[in-house]
Amino acid sequence: MKGEVYNQSLCIVLRAANLYYQEGKSQREIAEHLNISVPTVSRLLKRAKEEGVVSYVIPEPYMECLELEREIKERYGLEEAIIVPVVGVEPTEEAVKKAVALEGARYVQRVIRPEDILGIAWGGTMYYLIQYLNPCQKTESTFVTLHGSITSCDSKLEVKSLVRRIAMAFGGKSYTLVPTGLQDDAEALNALLKQKDIKEVVDLFKKITFSVSGIGSFYPEPASPLSRLPYLNHGEYEDLARKGVYGDIMLRFFDENGQECESDLIHRTLAIDMDTYRKIPRKLIVASGRQKTCTLRAALRGNMADVMVIDSELAKSLVRSEDI
Repeated sequence: MKGEVYNQSLCIVLRAANLYYQEGKSQREIAEHLNISVPTVSRLLKRAKEEGVVSYVIPEPYMECLELEREIKERYGLEEAIIVPVVGVEPTEEAVKKAVALEGARYVQRVIRPEDILGIAWGGTMYYLIQYLNPCQKTESTFVTLHGSITSCDSKLEVKSLVRRIAMAFGGKSYTLVPTGLQDDAEALNALLKQKDIKEVVDLFKKITFSVSGIGSFYPEPASPLSRLPYLNHGEYEDLARKGVYGDIMLRFFDENGQECESDLIHRTLAIDMDTYRKIPRKLIVASGRQKTCTLRAALRGNMADVMVIDSELAKSLVRSEDI
């Protein structure tokens, strides 16, 4: 009876709403303060929302991110799209990359399971993502490199280093490919693939359940980290340009439709092949920067991602470019 009386009072609704939303009191604290039961507090707060005593407003920049998530997810048939707002983020390329990497780390921690076998690629975004992982969350999952090493890159960005670190963070096992990702010729690669330790890692490729990768852009201008390293020689880059290269992922180069560029690099690269990669149940791409719009669109056309974590400016550019 007492609860019914209070439920009829707008005054008590206002007081409960103020204590909860403005002063941050718990429902139990409000119940004690107003001398009512916790269930009654819950009913008062529900009434406050239903009758417009309190209302919620998501600011436009954040609401836009939610709308972009829905549109991109539906348009590309993704399992999930996470759009990171750049509002409040320092307007530098590095700051935005870190913000996106942080959300990528949170996503990995949210969905990873002990039975997962995670494929990991190299790169700066991957470096930050692993830096942000909570070392207290142990899953004992398995981690494997998606490709061979890049001897010319910063050692902290090297895939074998990143795989060891993520395995350490989650308390799991790591499997790495030590040889360089690009071999001199197909014969050298085939000889490597016959070695027991290399074969053990490569055999895991078909068992990967979850992959995490950044993406490098070659269109409209070469901006990929690989383009700034002596990974390929001048003739090899020119050949890729003639083949219409748009980007790279896991040391594989692809065109505007997300198909691997036809060149001898296919048969010289120590990395997961594209057909096997596309069969991975959950493929996460983490990327930032509007300059990657065309590259990301090509990757999506090629079914290279099931989940994306990208910044809001890249998301807006992606949607607008498809609408033109």
